[in-house]
Amino acid sequence: MSLAVTLSRAQEGVSAPQVMVEVHLSGGLPGTHIVGLPEAAVREARDRVRVAIQNAAFEYPNRKVTVNLAPAELPKDGGRFDLAIALGILAAGGQVPREKLDECEFLGELALSGDLRGVSGVLPALLRARARGRRVVVPRANAAEAALVPEADVLVADTLADVCSWLRNAGELALPGQADEGQAVDPGVPDLVDVRGQLQARRALEIAAAGGHHLLLIGPPGTGKTMLAERLPGILPPLGETEALETCAVLSVAGQRVEPSRWRQRPFRAPHHTASAVALVGGGSHPRPGEISLAHNGVLFLDELPEFSRHVLEVLREPLESGHILVSRAARQSTFPAQFQLVAAMNPCPCGYAGDARDRCRCTPDQIQRYRGRISGPLLDRIDLCVEVPRVPLAELGAPRSAYDEDSATVRARVVQARERALARAGRANAEINTRELERDCALGTAERHWFEAALERLGLSARAYHRILRVARSIADLDGGAAVLDRAHLAEALQYRRF
Repeated sequence: MSLAVTLSRAQEGVSAPQVMVEVHLSGGLPGTHIVGLPEAAVREARDRVRVAIQNAAFEYPNRKVTVNLAPAELPKDGGRFDLAIALGILAAGGQVPREKLDECEFLGELALSGDLRGVSGVLPALLRARARGRRVVVPRANAAEAALVPEADVLVADTLADVCSWLRNAGELALPGQADEGQAVDPGVPDLVDVRGQLQARRALEIAAAGGHHLLLIGPPGTGKTMLAERLPGILPPLGETEALETCAVLSVAGQRVEPSRWRQRPFRAPHHTASAVALVGGGSHPRPGEISLAHNGVLFLDELPEFSRHVLEVLREPLESGHILVSRAARQSTFPAQFQLVAAMNPCPCGYAGDARDRCRCTPDQIQRYRGRISGPLLDRIDLCVEVPRVPLAELGAPRSAYDEDSATVRARVVQARERALARAGRANAEINTRELERDCALGTAERHWFEAALERLGLSARAYHRILRVARSIADLDGGAAVLDRAHLAEALQYRRF
């Protein structure tokens, strides 16, 4: 029989749809034809595969070779199908047995020597294959990444000849090894103990960590806004296994190496203010994840927020609400996760010194208004906490550490307890609870409700702000012991963080 079928997986966003590689040998002029919507890198596989098969001491069929990648409507790109195509050609020609092909999936790019090279997007493919109960053969270069998927049936190979020997029962393939447990907190992350003073900003940072809320820091240059933002990952709860695999899957799709010792750490992304909208949310002719997806389950820090293009900032509005981004192009659509925590920093005016006690600001009211107007109201409405970061007196900077200058470990212990209360109550962070859960978990007494509604009316806040203030108050209550009913102190503190 001159027809053989092998299995592989394509890359579409962070999903990995299965691809059947059908190979048929027939009469006619010798040549190799690949069909099934292949991109240029896949079409070039015919030359890589032919030379790799010959250098692995096999005979390339002197016949017409037709390779069909099904489903035909799914675009295929990259060199990930090389190994599956080569094995299909060898099986169709009777040079390797077919018995193991039906139960395995194959990923890997072939060098001309027959060696296997690593490919991107292996982690999503392994997660899908594990759900289907299939074994996967991957290159040695992807072994560390493959070891992260628990209970996955994975074998690693160095060359095409090694895989063929295994199919013939003449050799064995190696296992990927044990996964590194990884460190939940990067020891290189700056510690909160380095920040002197700024008690209100430290409190807002703790509330943001406890509830997963978005945070805006406003203050003159040199007051510690960036220092505070960089220390947020150090007080966040550690990633669970599922969250860590989701985060690593995005890195894998983006072609970035997953460090085995750091795969459980929350990402921290800080793009420059010259970044384009595509760099921030993802895109390209072959959609790739942007900064908001690379920050999935972590922190996205936007320093000098008004310096970003207004168009760039506006594209953040939808993923801030939905937790994902849909990138649409003429040929395909890709959905990437974007459940990130936004931390932004900005100066109060163009020169940075508005409100300074030494009266150093020389900006006109119109200049200040235009500067702050670069950030739209709908975007600000999606930020839960806004806090001023004033200048710290020099005497306080040089003073010995006080009891209020807590280290990250101490704050993280309180944050973990508060987050556990939220997870036990709703199964998610307070910033992510829906309206029905909000009504259930943010109960108010009659007096508190009347007071709260009157305060909202005076401040002219929107319905979205109403819900967000309640979520912040819920996080404050969780930090204070998890009271079932919110009291006026929780609401008042949450209200003071709506300063825009």
